Amino acid sequence: MLRTLLVAFGCFEILKPQPVMDACERIGLENPEEAQLRPHALWGARLEGFLFVWLLVRGREGSTLVSTLLGLAGVFLIALPQPAIELSQRVVYENTDDLELKPWIEPAARALGGLYLLVVILSKRSDESDAIESAESA
Repeated sequence: MLRTLLVAFGCFEILKPQPVMDACERIGLENPEEAQLRPHALWGARLEGFLFVWLLVRGREGSTLVSTLLGLAGVFLIALPQPAIELSQRVVYENTDDLELKPWIEPAARALGGLYLLVVILSKRSDESDAIESAESA
């Protein structure tokens, strides 16, 4: 069920990244109306959605490199949220100095890191359950 919800979210993020970005801005910024996205920011959101879908549908068969990178990003967000926030702000927004972060931005970044790790774990669990099902049917 959770896998299905995350795949649906990933598909939505691929097709309609702007509402996802808007929601993230409302969660993390005191002044989201002043945020000026860089032209490539929506493609970054689409890439995130694609990675979720790719890993959750294909499992480890999708790519150990992709799961490793997403897992490392998750650990980075959990362990060092402030540098991760600053880096993502610089990559995503043209006017980072004008943006005011809400006080709960660090817990939100850690939660995103946890989500990344959850996607990686779920993708690996699908491989285990597939192997068990194959062994039982043989």
